[in-house]
Amino acid sequence: MTESRTTTETTGPGTAEHPPLLEVRGVTKSFGSGRRRLTALDGVDLRLGRGETLGLVGESGCGKSTLARVLLGLERPDAGTVRYGGVDPFALRGKELLNWRRRVQMVFQDPFASLNARMSAADLIGEPWRTHKDVVPDAKAREKRIRELLSLVGLRESDAHRHPNEFSGGQRQRIGIARALALDPDLIVCDEPVSALDLSVQAQVLNVLSELQSRLGVAYVFISHDLSVVRYISDRVTVMYLGKVIEQGETEDVFDRPQHPYTAALMSAAPVLDATRAAHDREIRLKGEIPSPFDIPSGCRFRTRCPRAEDTCATEAPPLVVRESEGDGDDHTALCHFPLEARPAWA
Repeated sequence: MTESRTTTETTGPGTAEHPPLLEVRGVTKSFGSGRRRLTALDGVDLRLGRGETLGLVGESGCGKSTLARVLLGLERPDAGTVRYGGVDPFALRGKELLNWRRRVQMVFQDPFASLNARMSAADLIGEPWRTHKDVVPDAKAREKRIRELLSLVGLRESDAHRHPNEFSGGQRQRIGIARALALDPDLIVCDEPVSALDLSVQAQVLNVLSELQSRLGVAYVFISHDLSVVRYISDRVTVMYLGKVIEQGETEDVFDRPQHPYTAALMSAAPVLDATRAAHDREIRLKGEIPSPFDIPSGCRFRTRCPRAEDTCATEAPPLVVRESEGDGDDHTALCHFPLEARPAWA
């Protein structure tokens, strides 16, 4: 077993000479005022290298969507920094800001709601060019680029003139992906991009995303509550609880050797296809309900539901525990007074 240690430093892809594509440090975001102030993000740290996928998981209300809006530049953090290749997007103005927005795009959750029913596939894919006019300057080049993008996501050139109601859910999501690719971004934020689709269609869309990453080198922040999807597509995983990052690391390390009791509970509750495994695995059942984000518990915010909680957990903030990766990847970190050490039964 690899020894754990506690530290105040974070780890992740990138070096001083070659900064990561995305680096978030100490980001905090609150809404409301006075006693009714909700802290959606509390000191969030994460990193993402170029061409990588970061899976972002956690229960509803943990702050995933707020973090996505911060990464897209739609919400300004109250504190902390967000940097893309060393550049702070919130310090940009005018044309510099417009050029930065080309580099970060989004694929939405519901392909039935995110596409304008009155527009053809060609119009939807080319919609970003109405703002970023210099990307594809003339009509002939735009027609050619639309055909290329349709082919990239597995659709036919003849689909360009069809409308959303003529496509299946999976095909609509492919159009959404093609639209996100129209500006040749470095990063695409995928907010539950397959949750509204049937399982077989989910697999098709995930394969499209993986193939595009291999061909184009685009990076993804992939938000999902489906752990099997996150494990399939992600290089690294970040687990959030009540606005805090409580565990992150290489995907296989986090899934096979979770350090935080909350992460272990999520893993144990995930359905499995192997009946022999399911018979021997012990589900970790959490007590109580998620506390109100308006009244976050003292010390460790997970302590009110944690089966390992002790008095210390109520009075002291948990330290950052770092366990070296078993492979060549980044270290595996967790915020916990009493991290798990043994390999879980479901690994």
